[in-house]
Amino acid sequence: MSTRHLVILYRGPLASCDYDCPYCPFAKRRDTPEQLRADRAALERFVAWVEERPHPVSVLFTPWGEGLVRSWYRRALVRLSRLPQVERVAIQTNLSHRTDWTSEADLTRLALWTTFHPGQVPYERFLAKSRDLSARGVRHSVGIVGLPEHLPFARRLRADLPDHVYLWVNAAEGRTYTGAEAAAWSAIDPLFSYSRRPHRSRDLPCRTGHTVISVDGAGDVRRCHFVPEVLGNLYDGSFEAALRPRPCPAATCDCHIGYVHLEPLGLYDVFAGGILERIPAHWPPAPPR
Repeated sequence: MSTRHLVILYRGPLASCDYDCPYCPFAKRRDTPEQLRADRAALERFVAWVEERPHPVSVLFTPWGEGLVRSWYRRALVRLSRLPQVERVAIQTNLSHRTDWTSEADLTRLALWTTFHPGQVPYERFLAKSRDLSARGVRHSVGIVGLPEHLPFARRLRADLPDHVYLWVNAAEGRTYTGAEAAAWSAIDPLFSYSRRPHRSRDLPCRTGHTVISVDGAGDVRRCHFVPEVLGNLYDGSFEAALRPRPCPAATCDCHIGYVHLEPLGLYDVFAGGILERIPAHWPPAPPR
């Protein structure tokens, strides 16, 4: 068994979401009670596996739908945050859920990757949730998709959020940005340039498949969400023998949870200590002299 620190991106079968953002690339469905029970069982099996693993682990939940409106995801985050072998546990979320559950977690290990979706939730409601997280001491980032109609909201968020809360901007899928448009978004998120264009990745060294893996509800292990080849299974341990340094087989990588692990980009230095929750190491940046 590998003793190295293993980063796991977990995505179970959950696909239902309380939002219906038109720009979301995930195909949403209304999960049946049977599908929800299956998702819950898969998640509990995964958490039990982490509890038994003696070596360091960090976990990012990247559900197709919204996880934190489901009690089993909130419980999983609390349980994992209290395990000594878990260095960080985080989840991508729209922050539509209540936040008081975080009081049960170990806040030195818990983090949230939150996204504001204009048109799906009132601005003041989302801002109040983020401020509540800050008051509770919950480490979190805030993000928005870089569509033209979102720019006023992004500027308002940057002005209203505490300085210590990083506001990231995701380039809209398939959108080309002019220099002026990119400059406007970069004024809000100084790291927007990393999201602006897909990164050439073929044959470049990447940590996925070595120290980073993707796991689905059945326990099948892939190097990342974007490479379909199965390396083995988490629960029978067959994935362990497949872990090794390897180049990326895809032509490009255009999602942060993928390209952050591309070694030539150096983003492990940029986001040191905040890879999973998307928080830069030196944030807020020092003011210019």
